[in-house]
Amino acid sequence: MVAQGFTVDLNKPLVFQVGHLGEAYEEWVHQPIVTKEGPRFFQSNFWEFLTLTRWWVVPVIWLPVACWCISMSVSMGLSLPEIVPLIALGIFIWTFIEYTLHRFLFHIKTKSYWGNTAHYLLHGCHHKHPMDHLRLVFPPAATAVLCFPFWNLVKLFATPSTTPALFGGGMLGYVMYDITHYYLHHAQPTRAVTKNLKKYHLNHHFRIQDKGFGITSSLWDIVFGTLPTTKASKREQ
Repeated sequence: MVAQGFTVDLNKPLVFQVGHLGEAYEEWVHQPIVTKEGPRFFQSNFWEFLTLTRWWVVPVIWLPVACWCISMSVSMGLSLPEIVPLIALGIFIWTFIEYTLHRFLFHIKTKSYWGNTAHYLLHGCHHKHPMDHLRLVFPPAATAVLCFPFWNLVKLFATPSTTPALFGGGMLGYVMYDITHYYLHHAQPTRAVTKNLKKYHLNHHFRIQDKGFGITSSLWDIVFGTLPTTKASKREQ
């Protein structure tokens, strides 16, 4: 049951509290608290540890996996001119997966106890505490679990020799995504491209949270009409 008038105690582990918010969860989770240090999630130190990931863990673990996958296709006889387009295609496909997951799964609306709890663990925590530097990239254990269905999905559409390179390209795309995401939150870009990308993403967090789902680019927001309006264009309207 949903507790009426429930208030989350930020000094206690949050994960099993947020479900009690019911329909109020959607509003609560999109009122960000901007601090670099995040809240505690679980009473258990073991489960708490699994939610914490430093940004450099992502490339350290997954770049070798991506390279190993690509080397598998090489060992099966594919040449460099055949490998490079497959890697590029894998990266391109990842940008679509990135957009789709962010828009339709990470921003799914929930109101039940377990729905709110699962959403908070998946993405809600990032909107509530957007500068939490230890919960910004995806935990390796969760990524490892997701690798299996994605590998099998690639196998349905690719040949045995092209599957590893295509999957490796997608893995490279994922690594680029997670590192870019961390960079946009915690770095101070000096170039126009990265400055605009940071502004674009922080706009999603602090101004229009139901638009701007792309992280590494705005391509799919343009394609599917979820490009956020600028303040200037709003004034013109």
